[in-house]
This record gives sequence, structure tokens and C-alpha cells, in this order.
Amino acid sequence: MIASVASRPLLLGDLFRQNAELLGSARAASLGEVDLSHRELDTQANRVANSLRAAGVRHGDRVATFAETHLGLLSLFVACARLGALFAPVNARLGEAEAQAVVALCQPKVLAADAKRAETAARIAATLAIGGLANLDAAGMGTDLAAVAREGDASPFNEPALQETDPHVLFFTSGSTGRPKGVVLSHRASWLRSFQGVFRDEPEHGVCMFPLFHMAGFSLALSAWQTRGSIAFVESPTPEALLGAVERNRATRLYAIPLVWSRILASDTSRFDCSSLRELDTGTQAVPIELVLALKQRFPGTRTRIYYGSTEAGSVTTLPDADVLRRPGSVGPPAPGVEIRLGEDHQVEVRSPSLMSEYFDDPEATRAAFRDGWFRTGDLGVIDADGALSIVGRANEVIRSGGESVAPAEVEAVLAAVSGVREVAVVGLPDPDWGEIVCAAVVLEAGFDLDLEALQAACEGTLAGYKKPRRLEIIEALPRTVATRQVQRTLLVEQILAATPV
Repeated sequence: MIASVASRPLLLGDLFRQNAELLGSARAASLGEVDLSHRELDTQANRVANSLRAAGVRHGDRVATFAETHLGLLSLFVACARLGALFAPVNARLGEAEAQAVVALCQPKVLAADAKRAETAARIAATLAIGGLANLDAAGMGTDLAAVAREGDASPFNEPALQETDPHVLFFTSGSTGRPKGVVLSHRASWLRSFQGVFRDEPEHGVCMFPLFHMAGFSLALSAWQTRGSIAFVESPTPEALLGAVERNRATRLYAIPLVWSRILASDTSRFDCSSLRELDTGTQAVPIELVLALKQRFPGTRTRIYYGSTEAGSVTTLPDADVLRRPGSVGPPAPGVEIRLGEDHQVEVRSPSLMSEYFDDPEATRAAFRDGWFRTGDLGVIDADGALSIVGRANEVIRSGGESVAPAEVEAVLAAVSGVREVAVVGLPDPDWGEIVCAAVVLEAGFDLDLEALQAACEGTLAGYKKPRRLEIIEALPRTVATRQVQRTLLVEQILAATPV
């Protein structure tokens, strides 16, 4: 009879301890010219964990941050993993009232901030009666985490009651209603999302364009660390900063959203040595085939992959390099371990072991997001005969005009090809006769003009009559989210209506 053997739980803190033992002084992360080794990250995390424990942070408590990208956030991230506390980064670009609303939602035991936001964080903490205040830059308010990381108690710390299904991170999404939602991810979910397989024989050295209050920043970092590699962060995702980080760190992977790739391609990349790059990845928004072709021409010998996923579901599908040219518009088949299906309303539904646990303190939203164990993404899709998924719009963005449904993404794809159109977003505007009318908000190239008749003519033979725009708005810029640059359609509608004469 074979004795029963308990399996090792998937706890994130163990990843950093093992990397410290195996890799020592090798670089784990960098920001500009500053490096952090695997051993330093592990040691600093122990010091911060012991300090937080002494301050009263316990298993299940929340530690919120209000800071731009900062290497000190990494030791705090790992420290929370060892304490069994939830690491909850707040968008650093929020105003004080907005940030206070998010901090109030997660009810943290400690609020940590960088120097620029130290005074704001102190006011928020006082208003919300948060007892623990910490700073990342010795800004003189609360616990000096920089000093703790250098001089604190480095004894290894582990919460004995910690389980792999316990929550570790709490990422905030804007939500379709404007009220933020807190996405809770367990140790197990984060570990599985970032694991790249037992047969990978080379470390990944990545460059991250995302700020460290965004899930993707930590996802890219964890993916690199799972391969015993490194991640380079930048203060701002400019072409110069990203390619400079590629050169300095001999990076093998660069993930960027299409908008950032377009900026890179429009810049002078010849002065940077990017010969180390092997993987050029993208996603988050529609990826034109022209962009993929341009990347392959500018960076020969590289592979391009397109990813589709979300904070709640992680990576859902991947379109591999072999298919990016022959399947334009597709985001690929399900990632390993992931199942996808379309609901009755054509909404993409996902089932996998790395789904979020819940929306924090919001059981009603959690129940609405799941159906029989499947997470409802809110995206509308089609699945072809080979099982590859294409995204055609958002369920809450479908325009209902005269009883017909119009997917904005379908109309946008046609209008984007019109001469002079630099950017376009299609939204529904309220109308007493039609319910909603299709409105195209267009950013024009310099020197071009456009009227509604010309725009409608461009749709002839491609779109049904009810899908053609009935209104055209020429605007200077589309409102987008800070981190992922997605169009904020609700805000766009508000802006158009506010500017409409009564």
C-alpha cells in the first residue's frame, strides 16, 4: 500500500524563497538604473513582513498602496504573500476623492504611499481612521518602509495557517457602472496564471509597460520570475524608456498594447540594441494585421503572440505566432487549462482553475458574474470551426437601435479604414424614436475633413443600413483608461451629450 503524501501548496512566497536560494545576486527586477536581486527581494520581503506583523497586520487583513511604479512595492507584495494579507494597489492617477473611495472599499489595516502622495495618503488615512500609515520614500509620514527593507528583522516569516486558496491580491477594476470592483485572486490562481511549464529551459527577461498598480504589471513579473528570469519596469511607457530597458537588460520579451507598439514603430528604434528580443506580445484591444506585419519587419527573428484575458479570468486565449497572419482579428483558441463557450446572448464565458475568487465584499456582483461555475466576461464573441475566438464587442456596449442590435466593434472596423480617420469609437446615443442611434466619434488626421454623408457612404455594401452612423462627432481625443488605454465609452457618451445644445 502506498502511503498518502500531502502535496505542496501553491504559495507565492515559496517562489521568491526558492529563487533567492538558486539565483542569489542575479537580477530579479529593475527600474531605470536601479537593480534588485532575487536575494535582496527575498530578504527585504521578510523584513517588511516582520514589520507589518509587529504593526498588527494579520492573516486576511488588507494592505493598500497608493503609489506609482516603485521597487519598494515588490517587497511589500511578497511580504503580504507571507503574511496571508491581501495586497491592494490603488490607481496612482486617481484624485484624492476617487482614491479615498477605493481605499474605503477595501478597508485596509495599512495604507502605503510614495513621496508624491504621502500627504494625500495621510489625509485619507485620517478620514477613514486607518491606523497604519507607511511610506516608500522616507517621506516622513508613518513607517519608513525603505529603512525597514534595509535594516529590519530579516528572519524568515510564514503564516502557518496560510492555504493556497487564501486570497493574496485585490485588484480594482473600473466596472461598467463606474463603481470600482475589487477582484480577489488567490495564491493558487496567481501561481497558475504565471506558470509557464516544466519544459521551459531558458529564463525570461521581460520589460513591463504597465504601472505597478495594474494587475498586468505583476502578472508579467510573476511570469518572468516563474522561469527564474527578471523583469524591467519603466516610469513611463515611452518608446525610449521601453527600448532603453530592452537594451540595458538584454530583454527577451516585450509586451505592449497596440497603441504603444504603434508609438514604438513611429519612433527611431535604430539607436537601441534590441537584438536580444525574441517575443513581441500584444493584446488588450484589437490588433490590426498591419501592426503585426510592421513588427515582424522592424524586429526580424521575433515571434508575436496575441493575448486575450481579464483581471477576473487571467489569460483566456492565445493566438500563437504561427497564426497571427492567417487569422486576422482572432484572439486564438483557449489557453491550456481554460474552457470557453458562448452563452445564449453570445457572451464569452470562461471556466478555469485560475479564475478570481470573488468581487471583494460584493456578493451580488459575484453572483451576477458567474453562471454554473462559468465566468461571464461581458465580451461578445464568435468561435470558429477550429475553436478560435474573435471578440466583436461588449455586452453592455451593444447599441439597440429600432429593435436591432449593433456591435460597436463591427462598425469601428469599417470606419477605421476611412481616409483621414486616425481613431474612432462608436457609441449609442439616446433617441426618442429609435431608442438609440449609432454615433461615430472620430479623431481626424491633420489636414483632413469628414462629414456624415461621406462616413455613411464608406459603409455602403459592408454594413446593414441600421448599423450606419446617424451622427458624427469630430473630437480631439478619445477618453481612455490610464493603464490599458481602453476607450471609456460611458464617459464618451457623457461628453457628447454635455456638448449637445438643448
